Amino acid sequence: MTLHEAIETVLKSKGGCTSRQIADEINRLKLYSRNDNQPIPTSQISARVNKYPHLFSREDNIIKLK
Repeated sequence: MTLHEAIETVLKSKGGCTSRQIADEINRLKLYSRNDNQPIPTSQISARVNKYPHLFSREDNIIKLK
């Protein structure tokens, strides 16, 4: 599963979330693992959301699916 797919999975089950909430849920459920096996940081969530504006929207730090 790619990181943006993992973000989509979390948002489908939780609705709108902050980057921290998304990262915590991805790490808890082990939906995505980095090459270095470190937990996903919130900065990586934010960067991926910004890279896929056709999938995600952000309003007042809340990320949602489009």
